[in-house]
Formats: sequence, structure tokens, C-alpha cells
Amino acid sequence: MKGNPKLIEKLNSLLADELTAINQYMVHSEIAANWGYAKLHDHFEKRAIAEMKHAEALIGRIIFLEGIPIVSNLREIHVGSDVPKQLENDHHSEEGAIKGYNEGIKLAGEISDFATREILERILNDEDGHIDGIEELQDQIGHMTLPVFLSTQV
Repeated sequence: MKGNPKLIEKLNSLLADELTAINQYMVHSEIAANWGYAKLHDHFEKRAIAEMKHAEALIGRIIFLEGIPIVSNLREIHVGSDVPKQLENDHHSEEGAIKGYNEGIKLAGEISDFATREILERILNDEDGHIDGIEELQDQIGHMTLPVFLSTQV
């Protein structure tokens, strides 16, 4: 099915966001593992896997629309030097993703591609959950202090 070129371009932009997020979360995951924070490592790793599934869905949809998935484009990756900075950077990335998915959903609706819109809505719901999870960890740091929070992540 020949897709709308503007929508395919938007899907490739969202794909670049997801591929960037995968890398950022994987780096944060491995840093947490290196510091001995196994629970935080698992958190970041699970998030990276969720982003991989989003990328897979986008690639599949781009191909279905007879577009070419561009997997070589990445945004700037922001690696945090400590856990609060990592969470801040991840929060910022998720905010950008949410904005991008809302734009994609709007565009898909405008051109009456409701199947693509549904895929984007599913991913948007996941991204909302991701930002909620990040904010939960940030709140825990605020309530417990960073040293106590980190002691719970071993």
C-alpha cells in the first residue's frame, strides 16, 4: 500500500527518536551495572527493549507503506554522569517522543490513515508510561535522598 510521503517522513523521524532512545537507555543500563546498581540496570534495560519494540513497529509500518526505513539517523545522545542526570536526560527524551507521537497521530488522522494512527497511539501510551516511571524514580530520589535511593538499587 503506497503511503503518504509526509507520513513516511514523520515515521522515519520517530524511528530516529526510538533508535536514539535505545542507545541512550543501553548506555545508562550498562553504567548502572558497572556501578553495581542491578535494579536500576534492569530498569534501563527493560526501557531499551521497549524502545526496540517501538522501532520494530515503526519499521514494519514504513515498509508496509512502501517506504524505506532509515535506520542510520540518530539524534544526539545525552549520557548522564550520575543517576539524577541520567533520569533528567531520559525524561527530556521521552518528552520529545511524546510531542513527536502526538504530531504523527494528528498527521495520520488528517490523511485518514487510521491504522497508522492506532499504531502511534499504542506507542504514545507506552511513552506516557515511560515518563511516569522516570518521574516515579525522580520522586523517590527526592523523598529518600540520593544515597538512600541508590542503596535500594543494589
